[in-house]
Amino acid sequence: MELQSSYPPPFRRPSGPAPAVAPDEGSRTTNQIQEQDPIPVVDLQRLDVEGERLGEACRAWGIFRVVNHGVPLDLLTRLRDRARRLFSLPFESKQALLVAPLSYFWGTPVLTPSGSALLGGAQGVNWVEGLNVPLGQLPLLGDGGGGGGGGDDDDEVVTAVASLRNLLQVYGVHLARIAKLLFRAMAEDLRLDPAHSKSYLSESTGFVRLYRYPHCSKAGSDMSGMEAHSDSSVLSILCQDEVGGLELYKDEQWVQVQPVPDALIVNVGDMLQAMSDDEYISVKHRVKVKKPQDRTSVCYFVFPGQDSVIRSSKYRPFTYGDFQAQVQQDVKTLGFKVGLPRFKLD
Repeated sequence: MELQSSYPPPFRRPSGPAPAVAPDEGSRTTNQIQEQDPIPVVDLQRLDVEGERLGEACRAWGIFRVVNHGVPLDLLTRLRDRARRLFSLPFESKQALLVAPLSYFWGTPVLTPSGSALLGGAQGVNWVEGLNVPLGQLPLLGDGGGGGGGGDDDDEVVTAVASLRNLLQVYGVHLARIAKLLFRAMAEDLRLDPAHSKSYLSESTGFVRLYRYPHCSKAGSDMSGMEAHSDSSVLSILCQDEVGGLELYKDEQWVQVQPVPDALIVNVGDMLQAMSDDEYISVKHRVKVKKPQDRTSVCYFVFPGQDSVIRSSKYRPFTYGDFQAQVQQDVKTLGFKVGLPRFKLD
């Protein structure tokens, strides 16, 4: 039994090789899983006739699957594979070389982006490590990735980042297209004022967050990969692998979101809930680490334009910058995000 050298120190526990995912767990298609899975499905190629279905999904669930999205399945597979390769490299090399404009984190992406505050132990640590990638700054990575040259492991990080960058450039174009199509249909469903809503979603704000949730070898483990939260975005679009673990909160219970290889998961964020006057739900969700396999996922987030003022009958006017500053202040003083209730009208 060897320690996982690619894991941050608190995650290093004696473990054997992670077993492969059973075929019946990881190879189901959208059609096969729909009968037993309640998550709504939206066909991107039929948005002109599925506007009502989209609106119902956002109001009742705040989350839905998107099929016929136009992103090649091979691109999704290669993107997850490159992410796995990067995360599998030695922790010390990743920590040293994954620098601006990238942001490497572990433990939690909100409270301790560098993970340095958690070096003393694993108590209270979310079972996750990850990488923030601002898509607008991808060209700054150049051919050399995040830096490098210090050794074979460092060179591997540089090579892995460069390879990932090339895939993310293509992926980012696809995801921006999907986000714009969905938001246009949502704005029509909500009858938003075009004069206000045209700046409510800005492609330039898009960024990708890569996650690895290390597996737990302990039998019956139920570790928290990500605590229950809502996203601060307008929309979040998730590409998850076959391992699973994502859960959403609905009707006072947690519902598992089963992996489907040919679909993307879209959830409503806080900004869109405010824009909709609380008609749409910024869904609360979490990730549980229950299986003896690492889980890898890639999530795209998009936000309003920097100076866009969100106007709502339920909230006082605010920009995303106002919201972000309040969240950071609450995390600093209270230890957690309060979110939209801070902006509610009396």
